[in-house]
Amino acid sequence: MKALILERPGTPDTLRLAEMPQPQPGEGEVRVKVKAVGLNPADYQFMATGFPQWNYPFIPGMDVAGTIDALGKNVTNWSIGDRIYYHGNFTQPGGFAEFAITTADTIAPIPEGVSFTTAAALPCASFTAYQVLYHKLHIQPDQTILIHGGAGGVGGFAIQLAARTGLQIISTCSTQNIEWVRHLGATEIIDYTRENVPERVREITQGRGVDAIIDTVSSASATTGLELLAYGGSIACVAELPDLSKMQSFGKAISVHDIALGMVYLLGDKKAQMQLAEIGKAIGKLVADQQINPLLEKIISLTEIPQALEHLAGRHGRGKIVAQIED
Repeated sequence: MKALILERPGTPDTLRLAEMPQPQPGEGEVRVKVKAVGLNPADYQFMATGFPQWNYPFIPGMDVAGTIDALGKNVTNWSIGDRIYYHGNFTQPGGFAEFAITTADTIAPIPEGVSFTTAAALPCASFTAYQVLYHKLHIQPDQTILIHGGAGGVGGFAIQLAARTGLQIISTCSTQNIEWVRHLGATEIIDYTRENVPERVREITQGRGVDAIIDTVSSASATTGLELLAYGGSIACVAELPDLSKMQSFGKAISVHDIALGMVYLLGDKKAQMQLAEIGKAIGKLVADQQINPLLEKIISLTEIPQALEHLAGRHGRGKIVAQIED
């Protein structure tokens, strides 16, 4: 099969196209004929360091959509030909290839009317946003939330989901993405290239602060966010955790949540792995019912993935890039 492989840890430009053996599913696994694969910052971040579990040459690519091509032993709830999508195990060979292997209990069906390219845009970003809002922050309609990076994948899905719940949404983005973020449902928008974010948050909330924060930026940004939380507020950190030693507002009873969706595989938590499939079903239904925008911005080919990952590394794009592997 054709695949983009990594010979050793490196940058996206070190990926090369090669012929690889077709993988075989083990017990509890399925083989997927890959139709499309979504690109994420995690792809180039993991490629740079590698993992002890990786055997080289390694095939990256976590967000896969396709059809089940073969069933492993004891897989009884799926059939060959089923249309599925999933957020894959980053320690195992992924979807930058014509075929991929995944566990049967982490996949979700692609609803009727949803294309493979649309489905591949969803897993990492939308599953993360869903988990953050409903399983971590437990958002309520009367709350105010600050969502960093509203034009990005996680931020864009989080805005839409929070808007459906009725929250007041403050979001940061660059100048060129203001109208897009407003379209997604942000109530107030802060242009981080021109405005002081903490000052604007305090101004918008009349000094109270926000009930919740989704930080997709850095530890420094999350640390600043601690001081922007109202009493009893919560911050969910998709990038890095804050430095709690620098927190000045003790006594506000805040909560800090670490978000690491793919770690359910590394930790071997079967219950959490199955939760990925449940989130996939919920997100798939919302997209099929046109309740949320899948944020698919660009469709490319397998060979264009390295260049697209380099573009993502610039962190100024919006929406999702998907590689179509087969028509």
